[in-house]
Amino acid sequence: MSKKFAIIVAGGSGSRMQTELPKQFLLIHNKPILMYSIEKFAMDDIEIILVLNVDYHEYWQKLCAQYSFTIPHVLVQGGRNRFESVKNGLKHVSAHSIVAVHDAVRPLIKQERIKEAFAYAETHGNAVISVRSKDSIRRVQEEHSTAVPRDEYYLIQTPQVFQSELLIKAYKEEFRNEFTDDASVVERSGVRINLIEGDYSNLKITFPEDLLFAESLLK
Repeated sequence: MSKKFAIIVAGGSGSRMQTELPKQFLLIHNKPILMYSIEKFAMDDIEIILVLNVDYHEYWQKLCAQYSFTIPHVLVQGGRNRFESVKNGLKHVSAHSIVAVHDAVRPLIKQERIKEAFAYAETHGNAVISVRSKDSIRRVQEEHSTAVPRDEYYLIQTPQVFQSELLIKAYKEEFRNEFTDDASVVERSGVRINLIEGDYSNLKITFPEDLLFAESLLK
């Protein structure tokens, strides 16, 4: 069985949450969101790598002491963007392993989904968690909008899990604006992306209303 790593990317700001504090540090039931996300990966000998803006390293260490948070993890300096942050995290990954990359502000991921993604990626090279679009979708070009079949569109979540060789090779590419997630980076290197089933509850906390929804599910 391959060694497992989880890179938790926590470089977000609080701009869309209308807070000065980065959203990964906001509290849900008196505990930072980031701690919930890390806890989900504390299983099956997964080595956790936390990529965080260096300006918040000391703050995070104080939070760990304050909340008696003792889950082992490697603290790594974040980059100027998500792409660079993941690249920094990959420096701490060993060869011939399986690597999950997860957004720090997705605290509602189910552990069974994490296990399924690791298992699928080990056999098939990669596994990207996703859900079908429930809403009607329209494509907007200039001043015109056109209906598109929603059954052909999936909403992409994290974790996104890859065999380490695929991910490390892909991240040798120079940054492009179309690199919005790890799947887009790996796909650019010529690898076919495999989608596996996710959960609608696995939301990314971005807006204030997301925080309220997460609070209700984490009771």
